[in-house]
Amino acid sequence: MSETIRTLEPKAVWNKFTDLNAVPRPSKKEGRVIQFMLDFGQSLGLETFRDTVGNVIIRKPATKGMEDRKTLTLQSHLDMVHQKNNDTDFDFETMGIDMFIDGDWVKAKGTTLGADNGLGVATIMALLESTDIDHPALEALFTIDEETGMTGAMGLEGGILQGSILLNLDTEEDDELDIGCAGGIDVTASGNYSEERVADNYIGYRIEVKGLSGGHSGIEIHKGLGNANKIMNRLLYKSNANHGLRIALLDGGGLRNAIPRESHAQVVIPKVNKDRFEKDIRNWATVFQKEFKELDPHLTIEIAAIEIPSKVMVGSDQEKLLQALHSAHNGVYALSPDIPDLVETSNNIARVEVNDGNIKIGCLTRSSVESGKMELANTLKATFEEAGWSVTLSGDYPGWKPNPDSEILKVLEQKYQELFQEKPKVVACHAGLECGILGRNYPHMDMISFGPTILGAHSPDERVQISSVKKFWKFVLGILKDAPKK
Repeated sequence: MSETIRTLEPKAVWNKFTDLNAVPRPSKKEGRVIQFMLDFGQSLGLETFRDTVGNVIIRKPATKGMEDRKTLTLQSHLDMVHQKNNDTDFDFETMGIDMFIDGDWVKAKGTTLGADNGLGVATIMALLESTDIDHPALEALFTIDEETGMTGAMGLEGGILQGSILLNLDTEEDDELDIGCAGGIDVTASGNYSEERVADNYIGYRIEVKGLSGGHSGIEIHKGLGNANKIMNRLLYKSNANHGLRIALLDGGGLRNAIPRESHAQVVIPKVNKDRFEKDIRNWATVFQKEFKELDPHLTIEIAAIEIPSKVMVGSDQEKLLQALHSAHNGVYALSPDIPDLVETSNNIARVEVNDGNIKIGCLTRSSVESGKMELANTLKATFEEAGWSVTLSGDYPGWKPNPDSEILKVLEQKYQELFQEKPKVVACHAGLECGILGRNYPHMDMISFGPTILGAHSPDERVQISSVKKFWKFVLGILKDAPKK
């Protein structure tokens, strides 16, 4: 089915996207896609090289008559988020993405699509390969590991880039021009717990929370979507108090930048509480389904009898776990006082692992205000340390301060209005864009971010709007034609 994507317009972009999606490109394992990009640039006879961390840079001279324009640096990241449905048999490290067309949308079969940020990469590739598009000198920057640490942007040394304007093609609403973003920091709690054998008068169950929408933990955090880790903890918290439940295993969520869609637990309860426990789980499932009816209509909570696990957490350690997860903030923490409806600070409880005496909890805290980011990170740190666990703060990256007087912003605003007869929305986003990091070594570079409409990024529901890609391509060509003069 992926080959049918090549028939879409603009063919130059969709063909490159299809080529790219045939190459496995998980974060931190980008060796194949790096070589793919090096081979691509060299096949065109263009200056092509990789830097010390693995970013790929390709340069293309200006077309005739455009030599007096400023060099544009076009930037997108090579890696993609790998998420799939539990019932999807797919190996991201060996298989290409299986795409299909659904009306005005391109989707993937049971996995993330890679439109974030593959459409940006494909667009730049199409421009580099073109022979009939007028443009100033172009410098393509393809960064690595954007999704799990932004180490590509962090490792890019000063003095490599030659452009004075950077176009980041990594946002997801085609009527928006982004001039600012949030920074982020990983909060990771680790601890140990004691175990004890299960008494003969207990029975075992598997509890599963699934069917949640998930999505981008920054851009979609304001929607109030269900977090599988928090929902599961509510179930365990209630069952601990009402039925003497004991935990043998807990496994929920995945990537830090994805809202958790699924969680499962292995537990035991006294046999005498069997009927009441099963009834309460069904009742609570109904309560949660009503609570998330509009946001997560496919939420399901299931229980099934299992063999009794050999060991469970001791009661005192379990109390600490459930209390800490209950107290830890998840979702929007503060709204921006300066930009209407913009989330300023948030947290995503992304990963919970409890097994074999070990506890690990991973969060991604975001904020457009550095002090706000650290305030929430330290609040989480204090919560987890109160449970007796060690906490590390890592992967810290800065936000990107908006510049409303940007020269390239004025160019894009004017071009958008000229092409589409309406004003674009000038925004800042609650997500991590590489502009803030790149700006540390290139402080005088004028930056802006935009892209086609992509929904459900970081989840198997990810999809990109076909008509929006056509609009986006038209916009990019218009920007190149009117690039500022030196």
